[in-house]
Parts: sequence; C-alpha cells; structure tokens
Amino acid sequence: MIEVHELRKRYGDRLAVDGLSFTVRPGQVTGFLGPNGAGKSTTLRMIVGLDHPTGGTATVNGRRYRDHPDPLRQAGALLEARSVHRGRTARSHLLALAQTHGIGRRRVDEVLALVGLDTAAGRRAGGFSLGMGQRLGIAAALLGDPAVVILDEPVNGLDPDGVLWVRTLLQDLAAEGRTVLVSSHLMSEMALTAEHLVIIGRGRLLADTTVAELIDRVAVGTVLVRSPRAGELRDALCAAGAAVTTTEAGVLQVARADATVIGELAARQGIPLYELTPRRASLEEAYMDLTKEAVEYR
Repeated sequence: MIEVHELRKRYGDRLAVDGLSFTVRPGQVTGFLGPNGAGKSTTLRMIVGLDHPTGGTATVNGRRYRDHPDPLRQAGALLEARSVHRGRTARSHLLALAQTHGIGRRRVDEVLALVGLDTAAGRRAGGFSLGMGQRLGIAAALLGDPAVVILDEPVNGLDPDGVLWVRTLLQDLAAEGRTVLVSSHLMSEMALTAEHLVIIGRGRLLADTTVAELIDRVAVGTVLVRSPRAGELRDALCAAGAAVTTTEAGVLQVARADATVIGELAARQGIPLYELTPRRASLEEAYMDLTKEAVEYR
C-alpha cells in the first residue's frame, strides 16, 4: 500500500506539491493523472525517496521507502526508462541491480523473458529503441518481485501489441494482490486499464475516485436516437425546441431533450424507435472537464 499524507514540495518560490493526500490500495490498478506541471513526477519521486518532501509523508507498506532494508522487494518503480548505462547489456544492467539485494541470475532471466527481452539480453542498452527501453525499465521494476509497482508512462514508445501487453500485465499484477500505481496521459488506455483514479492539478488533489464515478459526474446532455423515420422525428423534435444533428441516415444526436421526452414524442407521433441511448461521457471528457481550471501550460 502507498499512503501519501499532506505531502508538500517547494522549489524556491514555487510550490510543486501542495498538501497532497491519498492512498493507493492493493488489488486494483490506480491511475495517477494530471496536466503537465501538475506535480505527478515530483510526487512519484518523493514516494520512492528520490526527492525529499518539504512537508508531509509518503510511505510504502507502512515505511518511508528509504527506510526499508530491501526496497526493491517492497516497491519497483519505472520513472525514467533511459536511466541505464548505454554501454551495459540488458542482462548486465539487471544483474547489477539484483546484486544489491542478493537476487539471483535466475530471477534476472525470468524478468527478461517476462518483458520479451530474453533474445535481446546480450545487446547494449544504448542501441535499444524507446519501446525496448520501456520494457527494460519494467523488467527492473519487477526484479524484486515487489508488493508495490509504480510506473510512469509505461506505454510510451510501445506498439499496439506492447500496449496490450502492459495493460494485461498491470491487471494481472493487481489481480495477484499487488498495489499498482500508473501515471499516464493516455486517457483511452487508462479507461481500459485502471479501476481507480487519483487526479491532481497544480499540486493539489482534484479527485480520488473510480473511473465510473468520475464519468458519471459529467452530464453530456445528448441522446443517440435510431429510427427508420428519422426525418419525421427530427422535425417533430426541432418543433418542440430540441437541437438535432444527423450523423448518418436513420441516426440522430439530440440535445436539449432527454430520453423520456424523445420517447414520449415518438410514441405520440407513432414513430418507431430502434435505439434511444443517453450518451455517456468518455474518460477523456470527464478528465478535461475536471482539470480545465488546473492546466498550467495552454
């Protein structure tokens, strides 16, 4: 478990993280979201002890990360995929990390196979593509078989197969009872991967909620209607004060009238309906609505 309480970080006169509190629980994938400059990377660095908080606390499994005698077994993190000596091979990089915790070569080979780099284990990291560098960073995060996994933009540079692999990996790790925290700017991927969301803006907490609850907060205000007599229905709806657009034959997007009003009007006119669906917001729309006042760089 990750627990952040009243966390603060100041750089000169700039407060990058401002009284941030949240808990990341095991057994689910938690997405860590926010606009550029929101303080996400700073928060992650404080969780794993790379930055010292100005105030507040961040603990991993009940202790500050640096106070654990075996930190790699407690939490594995990918914060910067390129933080590896370019002259080292993938295997030698992981072996160097493993030796700090008494982790054997067998585990190194296991994680190389897990991330799909077993055939590239002898290649120097300096020649890796961005996607291969991401896979090596994930392998390092998983090396200690940790209870907590923290990944910053893990699908950056991956092809569609790689993105699907990361999504499945994260969900499998959570299903094993691990605590999984993932930072990403890809809302479509977060919608498919995460169950819970922690969203920050300008260093402050904006939301600590499930994906479904966040989406339900946003009223899209349109209804999708399908009918074989869409033209007649459009005219009747417009006469009643609705705003109607047509995207294709037989399909209407209706605003300023809810599903009940549309259904009752169609029934009075004897117009059959094939579909009557209030449109639900996407995660991207819900996120943009929540963070619109917290965007630092427009």
